[in-house]
Amino acid sequence: MISGTFHTSYRSDMALRRTWLERLRLGLFIAFILAFPFLVGKKPYPLFLMNQIGIATIGAIGLNILVGYTGQISLGQGAFMAVGAYTAGILTARFGVPWWLTIPIAALFTAAVGALFGIPSLRLKGLYLAIATLAAQEIIIWVVTHWDAVTGGVDALVVPAPMIGSLRMNTDFRFYWIIWALAGLTALLTANLFRTRYGRAFIAIRDQDIAAEVMGVNVFAYKLLAFAVSSFFVGVTGALIAHYRGIVTWERFTIDVSVLYLAMIIIGGLGSISGSLFGAAFMTLLPAFLTNLGRSLRGVFPAMDEFIPYLQQASFGLVIILFLILEPEGLKKIWDDIKNYFALWPFSY
Repeated sequence: MISGTFHTSYRSDMALRRTWLERLRLGLFIAFILAFPFLVGKKPYPLFLMNQIGIATIGAIGLNILVGYTGQISLGQGAFMAVGAYTAGILTARFGVPWWLTIPIAALFTAAVGALFGIPSLRLKGLYLAIATLAAQEIIIWVVTHWDAVTGGVDALVVPAPMIGSLRMNTDFRFYWIIWALAGLTALLTANLFRTRYGRAFIAIRDQDIAAEVMGVNVFAYKLLAFAVSSFFVGVTGALIAHYRGIVTWERFTIDVSVLYLAMIIIGGLGSISGSLFGAAFMTLLPAFLTNLGRSLRGVFPAMDEFIPYLQQASFGLVIILFLILEPEGLKKIWDDIKNYFALWPFSY
């Protein structure tokens, strides 16, 4: 009896999905994504949550490229999302650029800004690099709130609803397809990135940057590239938020957002594309669950609504602590353990 997976060719060993079970799981997931809007009957709330998960997945994958795959800590996720959102919003609202064109433009501009703030990574590591990216968070938000002539300052920037032909994409159902198409494309591009020498260089820097440099890896250039690639996808996230919400305001891109996305990849699993999806889903659904729980308990505890925001903040911290203690590798490790158990059965030991 065969227990495990054995490859007999390089083609099967290098495939994105190596076994028929992996291909089946991927097919079922794609089928679920395609069927979900019809299963919920175009109800706005479930579609809104799924759209939030899709947008968060793109941002979490972008952050995971930098933190999980390259080992460069970042606390500036919210600010880089703001760059993408304001770039897309300003180009659409003030210059009439088509919304679909503003997304790659915003992503490229955010990549340039991310590479600029990645320059200190040559000399800084760990806590010091985290402080440098935190400074980037504060600098960018300060610029956004004080550059009135460009961003509008603290006032909200209203973005016209995206159009495809004569169809206005201003509903959760219609925008759902845009979000998840870009989320799937992001996952595919990232998976293939780490099959190239650039991705392998990122991983070598994460594991031991000195050894990578000895092997001929230009550490500084690849660190800047990691910041740029990560910020590119974060810029896509910001642009999607601008077009999906229709309003861009700096309150949506504070340090709390940066911590939230860092929590996503920690809980989901560092250095994992599927872990980014798990973390994004978990951290998006947890506040919704607590909110619905508070509403259901309103009759028993009338003051429950006042405690829900504090309960959400406390739950974020508690969940992160529990995962760091009980399962540091996140939900992806739990999922892998389940898969490995059945893959190696009946010799699961």
